[in-house]
Amino acid sequence: MEVAWRPLFSLVLVLALVIHEEWVSAPSCKTVPTHESESTIEDHPEDLKVMMVANLLLLGSDSGYLNRLFTDYYMSKFFRKSFQTLDPDMLVVLGDVSAKGWELTKPKWVSVLHQFDRVVGPFLGLPLHVVLGDRDLGRCGELNRKSVSWVAGRFPGLDSAGCGAFEISNVSFVSLNAVALLCGNDDLRFSVEKVIESESLDLRAEMDRFEEVVDKPGEIGDRVRGFRLRESDVSSGSGPVLLLHFPLRQKPSANLGGSSNVVDDGRGFVGAGPYDLLHNLPANATQYIFQALKPRIVFSGHSHEFSAYTHQDGIYEVAVPAMSWNARDDPGFIFAIFRRNKSPVSIIYCSLARESRVIVAYISVLLLLASIIVLTLIKTHLIRSR
Repeated sequence: MEVAWRPLFSLVLVLALVIHEEWVSAPSCKTVPTHESESTIEDHPEDLKVMMVANLLLLGSDSGYLNRLFTDYYMSKFFRKSFQTLDPDMLVVLGDVSAKGWELTKPKWVSVLHQFDRVVGPFLGLPLHVVLGDRDLGRCGELNRKSVSWVAGRFPGLDSAGCGAFEISNVSFVSLNAVALLCGNDDLRFSVEKVIESESLDLRAEMDRFEEVVDKPGEIGDRVRGFRLRESDVSSGSGPVLLLHFPLRQKPSANLGGSSNVVDDGRGFVGAGPYDLLHNLPANATQYIFQALKPRIVFSGHSHEFSAYTHQDGIYEVAVPAMSWNARDDPGFIFAIFRRNKSPVSIIYCSLARESRVIVAYISVLLLLASIIVLTLIKTHLIRSR
């Protein structure tokens, strides 16, 4: 009778660990106030809900046994729980799928892609868009059109230069290969600029059609004429949602609802990739993109942490945090709700369990189980020695 409680206590510990595991794998989310937030925005069936993640930093076949057993297991649980909790319509990955893809052979890249499929799990049944990052492609001097085209061809919706444009639920998206935009007179950069110019022409053509409707005499023209867009409105959000890996040029201390842009990663090679974490697109590239695309809102990755920033012309940029323990102890992601009729975009920041917290929970349970076993062995030894 005296020893009977120990197996029961062990069972309770295991059940507590399972419950704790389910609890910590669920995201903790909060709405971020933006410059254009409305006091009350009701959900609507036509709203587009997009989960945005960045910096997965997968290692593929180079992952150690512990990494595959522990980290990949929890990452897949994070994705599955987020899918169940938030019910998204789409998944966007803002670069750095691989931790060191710029130096991988094709077979090793394939192993990263298999790992990606295992981790994102249920999201494979949804529309998916992946932006290419510096860890996927490398530095400017290392960029190779053939290798970029090969990597881009492994993900849906990307052209040979690593750019993409698509529309879903009446929301237009444009993703650019920001790594190529850093390079000088590079063939890839010219290809990306052609995409920007093409999307700019489409935007202007759409605005011209709108003006034709406004200026058209009759009932439709009268109804729309009162809503004619001013030039200032056109330049600050009439275009597509812009997806990038590198952030656009910002003031170092500018952020809303997040922490400082300065990140001391401290995680070995993960923090020492092709480009510094503070790297962003230069001012001339930023201005060029703003003038050509007039983005509705910008989402970027790379910096590993969440921040939000309103540019001088009113365009709002959200830096999506890293969703990987290889980058930081407290991973996270962004859940964006694109409201119908171009209403303000709702930004929800979701944080996930700290790696240290999960490890401490496991160690605590193992120590308690080990204590029970030791006490049982000592008790049995004392009984036999009498």
